[in-house]
Amino acid sequence: MQAEKLSVSLPIPLVQFIETYKVAHQCKSRSQVIERALELLRMQELEEAYRQAAQDVDPEWESTIADGLSDETW
Repeated sequence: MQAEKLSVSLPIPLVQFIETYKVAHQCKSRSQVIERALELLRMQELEEAYRQAAQDVDPEWESTIADGLSDETW
């Protein structure tokens, strides 16, 4: 995977947490810890988007999409 170098400033308690997590979970670098955190954040955002999309489903549509089809058709 191609990577791009970034520079970020974080409060000392977050840097300490990153360092502690790195050691406790045998991560190779601080970058790996931050990458894991961002992947979790991205998954959380996707899950929320799917939850929202599921709420937008029209129950009337769900009952009509299989009109005329029987189990034998599948």
